[in-house]
Amino acid sequence: MFVKHPLIRPDSIEERDYQRALADTCLRSSTLVVVPTGMGKTVVALLVIADVLSRGGKVLFLAPTKPLVEQHARFLREHVVDRSVTVLTGAVAPEEREVEWIQNDIIVSTPQVVANDLRNERISLRDVRLIIFDEAHRGVGSYAYVPIADEYRGMKGLTMGMTASPGSSMAKIKEVCGNLGLENIEVRSESDPDVAKYIHDIHMDWVEVEIPPEMRRLSDILRKLFDRYVRTLIEMKLMTSARPASRRYLLEVQAAIQAKLRSGEKNGSYYRALSLIAMAIKVDHAMEMVETQGLTALRNYIEKLKEDAASEEGSKASRAIVSSEEFERLEQMMDSLQMEHPKISRVMGIVSHQINEKPDSRVLVFTQYRDTCDMVANYLSRVDGVSVTKLIGQSGRCGEKGLRQKEQIGVLQRFREGEFNTLVATSVGEEGLDVANTDLVIFYEPVPSEIRSIQRRGRTGRSRAGRVVVLVTAGTRDEASLNASEKKEREMRKRLRSLKQQWDKESAKVKRSEEKRQPPRKGQNALTDFA
Repeated sequence: MFVKHPLIRPDSIEERDYQRALADTCLRSSTLVVVPTGMGKTVVALLVIADVLSRGGKVLFLAPTKPLVEQHARFLREHVVDRSVTVLTGAVAPEEREVEWIQNDIIVSTPQVVANDLRNERISLRDVRLIIFDEAHRGVGSYAYVPIADEYRGMKGLTMGMTASPGSSMAKIKEVCGNLGLENIEVRSESDPDVAKYIHDIHMDWVEVEIPPEMRRLSDILRKLFDRYVRTLIEMKLMTSARPASRRYLLEVQAAIQAKLRSGEKNGSYYRALSLIAMAIKVDHAMEMVETQGLTALRNYIEKLKEDAASEEGSKASRAIVSSEEFERLEQMMDSLQMEHPKISRVMGIVSHQINEKPDSRVLVFTQYRDTCDMVANYLSRVDGVSVTKLIGQSGRCGEKGLRQKEQIGVLQRFREGEFNTLVATSVGEEGLDVANTDLVIFYEPVPSEIRSIQRRGRTGRSRAGRVVVLVTAGTRDEASLNASEKKEREMRKRLRSLKQQWDKESAKVKRSEEKRQPPRKGQNALTDFA
């Protein structure tokens, strides 16, 4: 059964009860829609857009990146009839954007462009009847969603936020809703009765690997250096041994010291402390490389430290690390090792098995770091039957160019069309992009963010059953990251339900109050009506 609407192409969208229910709610009040990736948030948006446009006015659909904007525009052009769709990004000249804004019914844009055009009075939101904020969890701080929503307040139009996760804290959820003018929350999960019948099974596997003794010794050398820096900070009374010396703790101390210096507080030891914190953070990153990523990633990072230390503009922290006795021992030991992290062989084996069992499979491997992405893609290219490509961000570094947004779109298209059966991606592949129906998603490492974890998982199980494999190095920060993301996800769902219940109670209270103010219907007694 397909959706029937005069503005939606016939026989193009499957009718799903939960999507229609979500759309109906969004049409009644400005709503944050929280559903897992792959459950059709964009279809819900389409249903809302069609109903809003049938009453007149414009729709503004905002997404954080150009590839996402292009993706949404392509979807809307495929499914909306009798209404025009345009794309506005920084690639379109300002004068041309003014004309496009006037002439089109649906504007799909990056928020920075709209915020700039509003500030320069090139456009107005007066005729806009609906603004959709995709990846609405970004609507905090100074992000461009916030001034657009501020400009839209009081214009009597609807707003709609879409996200797989608005964050795990109640404060963050309330901030997103407050900033974007959202007064209602609708949450769906795979276990909800109206959703379950449309969901394909996703099998989760957590694969634990042991770090080899040789790599553990490298980590121990780095740990000794790290502990020395932290011990000095404790002796300076800037840190306490009662709290684990995590990267977050170091950054908190760094921010506190910088705030004191900005306020004019004079203390020479503060500059020494900032240098020690920078050293500790750099060494902590090196420990992460060897424990969770591999020797290739560690070697690349060590080379960057040495280049920084040798440069005239380089940091004192890098020079101090490179000149240490521990660093010299680390390099000597690294030179004698010809091995890689055991995760690599596991990834190769898992992908090889998947392609052999199901040759038409699509496989997506997520990595946290660009160096690891390069390394994993290199090793997978050696596996029989695997044709692999990379999806990375725009920023270039160390002589290597990133992928421009147009190139990212091209990579995804070639993956969808089957030119490659395996895609290795950094975080650019997590947020919203339609990376085709993948049969297998591999996390090279767990990520502590529940938002990113949900987005990664949502890349499979869309139109058929899928599998997710998370690689975890025993006894390392991998375990902490896995526990953190799972805990935050549980907290997020609990707080969303709690906030939803609060708002529903408030809404019911307001409704009862309004009903009491209504005059009694003819022939009825007001006292009996409201008894």
